[in-house]
Amino acid sequence: MLANNVRPLTGDLCIDFPGFCDPIKKTAGNISSLYQLDAFDWTVLIVYFGILSVLAIYGVYRVKQVTEFWRYSKFPPKPKGEFNPAELPLITVQLPLFNEMYVVERLVKSITELDYPRDRLEIQVLDDSTDETIAIARATVERYAQQGFDIHYIHRDDRTGFKSGALENGMKTAKGTLIAIFDADFVPKPDFLRKLVHYFTDPMVGCAQMRWAHINGSYNLLTRLQTIMLDGHFVIEQTTRNRSGNFFNFNGTAGIWRRQAIEMSGGWQHDTLTEDTDLSFRAQLMGWRFVYLLDEEAPAEIPVEINAFKAQQRRWAKGVLQVWFKLYRRIWHAPLPMRVKLEMFFRLTGNISYPLMIVASFMQFPLLLVRYNQGLYQLMVLDVPLMFFSTVSVVLFYGSAVWYLDKNRGRRLLHLPLVMGLGIGLAFSNARAVIEALAGVKSEFVRTPKYRVEKGDDESWKRKKYKRKHGWLPLLELGFALYFVLAIGYAVRMHMWGPIAFLLLFCFGYGYMGIISLLQTAGGKRISSTLRPATRAN
Repeated sequence: MLANNVRPLTGDLCIDFPGFCDPIKKTAGNISSLYQLDAFDWTVLIVYFGILSVLAIYGVYRVKQVTEFWRYSKFPPKPKGEFNPAELPLITVQLPLFNEMYVVERLVKSITELDYPRDRLEIQVLDDSTDETIAIARATVERYAQQGFDIHYIHRDDRTGFKSGALENGMKTAKGTLIAIFDADFVPKPDFLRKLVHYFTDPMVGCAQMRWAHINGSYNLLTRLQTIMLDGHFVIEQTTRNRSGNFFNFNGTAGIWRRQAIEMSGGWQHDTLTEDTDLSFRAQLMGWRFVYLLDEEAPAEIPVEINAFKAQQRRWAKGVLQVWFKLYRRIWHAPLPMRVKLEMFFRLTGNISYPLMIVASFMQFPLLLVRYNQGLYQLMVLDVPLMFFSTVSVVLFYGSAVWYLDKNRGRRLLHLPLVMGLGIGLAFSNARAVIEALAGVKSEFVRTPKYRVEKGDDESWKRKKYKRKHGWLPLLELGFALYFVLAIGYAVRMHMWGPIAFLLLFCFGYGYMGIISLLQTAGGKRISSTLRPATRAN
């Protein structure tokens, strides 16, 4: 006779043990055998949500910047006073060059057209070139010297220190109490100096800079996406940092330095690839104030070729992290509010997101398998908050910059998903830079080629010099793009519609980077083999 709490076995496990068949029922139609949380599942979930949490923390910082921008954008800086026209300070304009044969004449011409008393203006062309640029730059300088300009051609055979070394060398003979700096791709407006100089009536102002604008921002899809990425930095980040009392970094060009601030802060140093950020932070740690003009712009040419764009972004990513390793002790021990120190931490370490992004990318397919049976509740509790700060924050960040600058903003706002994809596509290139910085690997300053592309139908750059080789990264990028094609196919087959938009961003980012890198390199070689290369800009 059976006890009251004992039921006879019927031979049907689903009846005798109702919970036994639940996992099997749930996984019907799922090709994954990972139907329960085993050690592998937990590893995937912990690593993924750990990475997503770190990215979300940086996303919170990004949202904070957006809210502060709209708060402080209504309070532009004003100069303490104005110089008497007869007492305007002597300004030395420094133009660092390295193999810029296509733009050097345009650059020097724009400087000679600056609306500033000629007897208070000195121009230094600091040329480290090794090609035809030498002859073009020297002839250009001689031509304007004959017209009465105080202009000097200074050439170095030894490229020690790269750009910072050229600037440091020019300081030895510079006459000005203020130093204005322009890279070769800039074409400043005639009123540039007059708009900035009066801020130096405050003896504690060490540097003043304008926002970058874009000569060729609508040239192709790459330049359109770049303008949005750069505007996010120059509209949101720089404005917020400068006006909220945090440290703001000079961007290497389109600004004026007080000579005394450079010298007292240790001068130009070349142990990082971002000498501008390095000097900026050292100067502000010394107590110098910086000024940033959001509503005044200095036009510049941006890269039309993706390998040059990747090299530029890689240099910035590596250099900024190098500055963190160089200065973090000084920053931590400086008598500054904790909010300022935290802001500098986020500013200088933000590029660690790129290696994390690669790991998160690789985990997307395992996640589709592991999380097949998770319902809406888990998605709402776990994914939505983290995805908002790690992904939606990017849309808010760049969207706010577009909204502020453009009256006809509709079309540019539609580009925001592609901007996110482009950021993802930079992951391998910038992750390499971050790993090199972490490992202490030194590398030379890689210049960004300029081709004097100003019109939308100008294809001449394809047969000009200086184009960069694509290397091996595009093959890796295309491999990841194919990986996401397979992940999207699996998601469609299993009717997992939610992740598809996210997977498409990854697929576009890696695919666009890889395909365009290969096509532009191949196209340049093909044109160069059929057309005689141009040797001089018109």
